[in-house]
Amino acid sequence: MSTDNKVPAKVVQIYQDISGDDPDVTEIESLCVNCELQGKTKILLTKIPFFKEVIIMSFQCDHCGFHNNELKPGSAIQQLGVQYKVRIISKKDLNRQVIQTDSASVKIPELDFEVPPGKGSITNVEGLITNAITGIEFQQPLRKIQHPELAEQLAQFVIKLKKLLEMEKPFTLIIDDPSGNSFMENPHAPNKDTEMVVHNYKRSAEQNVSLGIPPEEDDRTVVASAGIPADNTLNLKDEVLSFEINCPNCNAMCSTNMKLINIPHFKEVVIMATSCEQCGHRDNEVKSSGAIEPKGKHLDLRIRTITDLSRDVLKSETSSISIPELELEAMMGSLGGKFTTVEGLLSDINDSLSKNNPFCFGDSAEEETKAKMNEFSNNISQIISGEKLNVHLILDDPAGNSYIQDLCFPEEDPDLKITYYERNFEENEALGLNDMKTDNY
Repeated sequence: MSTDNKVPAKVVQIYQDISGDDPDVTEIESLCVNCELQGKTKILLTKIPFFKEVIIMSFQCDHCGFHNNELKPGSAIQQLGVQYKVRIISKKDLNRQVIQTDSASVKIPELDFEVPPGKGSITNVEGLITNAITGIEFQQPLRKIQHPELAEQLAQFVIKLKKLLEMEKPFTLIIDDPSGNSFMENPHAPNKDTEMVVHNYKRSAEQNVSLGIPPEEDDRTVVASAGIPADNTLNLKDEVLSFEINCPNCNAMCSTNMKLINIPHFKEVVIMATSCEQCGHRDNEVKSSGAIEPKGKHLDLRIRTITDLSRDVLKSETSSISIPELELEAMMGSLGGKFTTVEGLLSDINDSLSKNNPFCFGDSAEEETKAKMNEFSNNISQIISGEKLNVHLILDDPAGNSYIQDLCFPEEDPDLKITYYERNFEENEALGLNDMKTDNY
């Protein structure tokens, strides 16, 4: 007798937890670049807690003693590139943890110094500078013979790099990663890092090619691949579009649903929801379907009662978040776009702080940092449960596309203050408006 019962597919965990008791390490023989004899490379596919999947490779040659370690990202390339610009002002800043992928470049403008993309690593600011010094000095004996003048110039430059480690004066460190998978620690989390600026940007065509991403398809091809008719007969307001993507958690194929909805007294937005049947991962994202507003928008909600936690919230991907009573300030781009409630947004803040700060809870984190993050998490939980109210939730959106539900409409809501403001040059630059030409179109 036949049966149609289907056995669920088994999910193979390729990337194991780094804290596992029995890690699956693969060993292969490989050529030593130093003595050209056979050495061994150990490969471990693992997950860094609160961060992403990585591939750790370690080479050791028993003949000459040469060894080398390398890290490569195992997760998917992010939608946007990322640039971290931090001002190093004290020796404590040299201990900032850094995850550098093989597509990231490192710059120190004060010395006009740049390390092009190479091998990835998990290190700190001091380690980045030390690795640069080691890389230069490794080739110095050969340079002194072939190019003595260049060797002398590099020797003087190494002295300048070593002085950076003595912190005689502050300097700027820039990590630019088109893949979006690099990371620099914020030692002040969950508070804002006043010495660091994080900028997400759209990759150029050249950067996409360098990452192995093919050029963008013709719009008609994209429309056809999503199952959208080539004509204009589709009514997006009445239809839910569905397309397949790779799950950001387990990389299995899963479905993303997309729908255009109208928020009363606001505007139309596009909501995308992803659900993976293999690992159970669920996520949603919202994007404004309209243009950037003429002015920025500042929304200040005073959370006084449990009812305020149920207010609808649309946080665009360009909005920053702050809770003054908790000294929280999350920059533009934090959490991405969200259409949820006040309670849901607070829960997302609580969850994402640990995920976006992988060095705040691990073995390398300081006890003071752990205690601070745990205290902040408890405060968020008390707001959600109603034990700690009378706090302010502030959304500041230069694009003007964020929204908090007004419970008293059309009357004035005493707990919700909305102000509009003129954007400054930096805010227009972040939105790409300074280079946008609209004359004679």
